[in-house]
Amino acid sequence: MRVLILLAALLCGVPSFAFATTRCDVTVPTETVALGEVRLAYQSVGRDRDPALLLVMGLGGQLIHWPDEVVRRLCQSGFRVIRFDNRDVGLSAWVGAAPSVNLSYEVVRYRLGLPVAAPYGLRDMAGDALHLLDALGIREAHVLGASMGGMIAQHLADMVPERVLSLTLVMTSSGAQGLPAPSPALLELLARREAPSREVAIAQQADLLGALGSPEVADDRDQLLEQAARAYDRSFDPEGVQRQMLAILAEPSRVDLLNRLRVPTLVVHGTADPLLPVMHGVHVAAHIKGSELRLIPGLAHRFQEAFKEPLLAAVLPHLLAHRAEGHVAQL
Repeated sequence: MRVLILLAALLCGVPSFAFATTRCDVTVPTETVALGEVRLAYQSVGRDRDPALLLVMGLGGQLIHWPDEVVRRLCQSGFRVIRFDNRDVGLSAWVGAAPSVNLSYEVVRYRLGLPVAAPYGLRDMAGDALHLLDALGIREAHVLGASMGGMIAQHLADMVPERVLSLTLVMTSSGAQGLPAPSPALLELLARREAPSREVAIAQQADLLGALGSPEVADDRDQLLEQAARAYDRSFDPEGVQRQMLAILAEPSRVDLLNRLRVPTLVVHGTADPLLPVMHGVHVAAHIKGSELRLIPGLAHRFQEAFKEPLLAAVLPHLLAHRAEGHVAQL
């Protein structure tokens, strides 16, 4: 029977499961590339000839925070999936000395409505993503950004709309004034970046992960600690996360940017998001002409196991529809 299945696959041009699994190996080595002032760490999963799908992670998130199963499923759907560490997190690093910042001082200025000084902006981070595509010889790509990564993706689509085949914005915001704010308790957890030991740092991160999760899902504390430990042991740079946070605080409203976007766009948001409440996603979709909005009941601000299938069910039809329209283009 196995021989018959293999012959049928060869005759029909359908890749066997074993081939798809090998092609979509999420354990491929992480590589680095120098892009001006920063060196980015990235992982490319899938065949070079398949349409590229660039994943852009949020504040403090590393490429490992894209769930392996999600990356594998995206690759098996016919995409070359590229995930990377934004500047200041993970294995990405500054070529020279890292900029120094005073987060406390700038947060006070932000609360007073005064301009915030940041060593770089979200548009600079979008430039990193663009230069990564250039370095990989990729002219056109689908772009999927989560949280801050969605903000970066907005800038990327505005900078080079001709190179963005489709845009998927997950649990993100327009940055407009007047949108619902996160709870003070959650903001306090986000601000806890200093830790005297590995144990304390991991416990703090597990607390934050729990707070960002859905009230409909009971988290396993041991699993949260395991996830936090994996991220800590790969990289722990609280000052880098502070610089990313300043890039967000220094950012003006992106409403005008969203109004001029003409890239095929899907906006996905959870109804239980405690950091960027659901109206953030609704507002983003309302300002992108022709965009589609998908709300996922119970989804919060984390990729939890219970919501992987609903997220894929929301995202894959959009990607596949525009994959058929696009083509693979190499520089």
